[in-house]
Amino acid sequence: MTASAIPADDPKRALVHVTPDDARLPHLSIAGGTYTILVGGGDTAGRYCLIDMRVPPGGGPPPHRHDFEEMFSVLEGAVEFTFREETTVARAGETVNIPANAPHFFRNTFDQPARLLCMCTPAGQDDYFLRVGDPVDGPTAPPPSLSADEQEVRKQRAAALAAEYRTELLVP
Repeated sequence: MTASAIPADDPKRALVHVTPDDARLPHLSIAGGTYTILVGGGDTAGRYCLIDMRVPPGGGPPPHRHDFEEMFSVLEGAVEFTFREETTVARAGETVNIPANAPHFFRNTFDQPARLLCMCTPAGQDDYFLRVGDPVDGPTAPPPSLSADEQEVRKQRAAALAAEYRTELLVP
């Protein structure tokens, strides 16, 4: 019998089957939208994470870059992606991959909500979002009403944790 180049099955790892509205999943208010961590790094041995992003008109993160790959599949609506200072629109059914280390951001500049699936590889962005986001009751729950001071605290927390999660925020 010849040795297999593929490692043996790890019976400690389980099948992950989720629905985006499951109340047990982490639903977080981040960057003006609601992000649901569908599959976290703990589910994939750190290989990737998958996040369901619901982005209202005007929502989206500030310019940033990180040392991991990030892929977005637009499920509903459209968003503008700015990648290395060039802007493109991605609409429902389209996919955008952001290479590691490249400056980018996205914004919903349209009058309808957008919904994206975001895969990061390797995982880690899921943990960052858990530490910087505000928990909400579900994927369609409204974000918390934050004062200007509370918003500033969130921005400072995101900036303080960014380097730990291999991210650089490109805002003053």
